[in-house]
Amino acid sequence: MKRIFSGVQPTGNLHLGNYLGAIRNWVHLQDDYDCLFCIVDLHAITVWQDPAGLSANTREVTAGLLAAGVDPADNIIFNQSQVSGHAELAWIVNCVARLGWLNRMTQFKEKAGKHKENASVGLYAYPNLMAADILLYKATHVPVGEDQKQHLELARDIAQKFNNDYKTDLLPIPEPLILGAAARVMSLRDGTKKMSKSDPSDQSRINMTDSAEDIARKIRKAKTDPDNLPDSPEGFEGRPEAANLMGVYAALSESSIKDVCAQFGGGQFSGFKQALSDLAVAKLAPIQDEMRRLMADPAHVDGILSDGAEKARAIAEPILKEIQDAAGFLRA
Repeated sequence: MKRIFSGVQPTGNLHLGNYLGAIRNWVHLQDDYDCLFCIVDLHAITVWQDPAGLSANTREVTAGLLAAGVDPADNIIFNQSQVSGHAELAWIVNCVARLGWLNRMTQFKEKAGKHKENASVGLYAYPNLMAADILLYKATHVPVGEDQKQHLELARDIAQKFNNDYKTDLLPIPEPLILGAAARVMSLRDGTKKMSKSDPSDQSRINMTDSAEDIARKIRKAKTDPDNLPDSPEGFEGRPEAANLMGVYAALSESSIKDVCAQFGGGQFSGFKQALSDLAVAKLAPIQDEMRRLMADPAHVDGILSDGAEKARAIAEPILKEIQDAAGFLRA
């Protein structure tokens, strides 16, 4: 079976963009692929994390995956730091990757901003660790949004260079799975910016822990423009907030954006926002209830992560040994 590796950072405030852009897609993929779903806590510490908060966020994200329908009986769910092979392979990847490749990574430039000299080495080498995550399991496919395509290209280049350098075909070249509509859910306060847990305004996102009242209030106050809703996708030109809200409706209802435009086009935002609120609450409430139940039982969540790590290590360890052998490492 084809194997998927995908990861999510445990940095708190799991939100609608995470659910529609990644988690729900994982649920859809799990029956057709051999899946490893990883809470990437090693990636998280490339920027400062409060230790207690990191532990709590790891559990919250795990609870979100389980509540959304990711099945730990049929998939491997684990946190990255419990499998030492990620860090071990990352060093080998560091020695295969070229500085010029990393210098082209746009996300480092965006995250480091004007103060890149103060950024951690980990943040700079983040894409190499991501490549190690994928290659450690010989993953054949990786679900990616537009903002991750460059990192997957790097992983492909690293796999190819390793194979060429060591005259082997050991590492498969991973293929992207570009997933569909609403892979990029935008801010409720600015339709040109991605919905983000790092946005200082809580009004910019719908958190997976928000109450029904909070969801309705945030959608009601979401930024719009003065015109009626467009009756076709072509009408989204210059109207990012309309495109975002109607895209979210399409994703939650699992319908096409054309159908949403046909249903609501020409109408006012106020009526549409009420319909969107009702739909969002209906879709998210069962997930939120299950999340709260799981978060109240941290020992259960920890047990799932521990079991998943054991399964992940069983796959990773022989692959890492093959890679070490190819590189000429002497082992007992």
